[in-house]
Amino acid sequence: MSLPATASSVPKKVTLVEVGPRDGLQNEPSTIPLAAKLQLIDDLGAAGHTVIEAGSFVNPKWIPQMADSEAVFAGIDRRAGVRYSALTPNLRGFERALAAGADEVAVFAAASESFSQKNINCSIAESLQRFEDVMAKAAERDIPVRGYISCVLGCPYEGDIQPDAVAAVTEALLEMGCYEVSLGDTIGTGTPGSMQRLLERLLRDFPASGLAVHCHDTYGQALGNILVALQHGIATVDASVAGLGGCPYARGATGNVATEDVVYMLNGMGIETGLDLERLVAAGNRISAVLERPTGSRVARALGD
Repeated sequence: MSLPATASSVPKKVTLVEVGPRDGLQNEPSTIPLAAKLQLIDDLGAAGHTVIEAGSFVNPKWIPQMADSEAVFAGIDRRAGVRYSALTPNLRGFERALAAGADEVAVFAAASESFSQKNINCSIAESLQRFEDVMAKAAERDIPVRGYISCVLGCPYEGDIQPDAVAAVTEALLEMGCYEVSLGDTIGTGTPGSMQRLLERLLRDFPASGLAVHCHDTYGQALGNILVALQHGIATVDASVAGLGGCPYARGATGNVATEDVVYMLNGMGIETGLDLERLVAAGNRISAVLERPTGSRVARALGD
């Protein structure tokens, strides 16, 4: 039976997983200096983040911006109590992440067969099979593994995605040992209505504690979708400082929801995050200056310099 979407379900504390250094920067067309990446990660730690996705150990031919992830992990000034994670598509990527000192790793699948083929050149079933070796090695080394699912509310090739399709991939990732599954609205077409329908389906079979949301703001729906997730007891939200990021497979897709904007909303709801909004705004403004464009955070723009 699904949890009721009422105020009583809203968590008192929410963990924000900062994906800016990885998901936010990976599609940038020009090379970002290593020093700027390390400064961003340090700024995010100083703002109070406890989970920072710092890099991705994928083939640099496909994601050139992440080619220096070893150097990024080697250069991090690690803060106590902060987990520095990395995306790993396969066993080779996992071994690189482990050697670099990643505290945890993430694997990624899709709820859409078409997107899976376009994004990682294999079927959903094949992608899950690839993770079996990663999960086994991670268990041996006691490394936590997080799962991502792309296109949970819409696909650029297939349109709307049925909640049952998302449930099947969620079940597979949790059963193979992921401690949490992050539900990605990759192209940002979801609405509070479709988010509610998805969560009502998933919460019939899975606890809210094992789910997170990862919302892009293409149609301006991200905060509304996150609010629905909160009302269903979801207490982990992915976000990207300055709204960095996007989807290379979806025309017009903008970045992830801005961390600053999520924190402003959560502060207004009296929900604890442990994050300093002023420092987040400064971090977002600094990396935006490096990228030579305005911040994507509405809160940062409203607060000014």
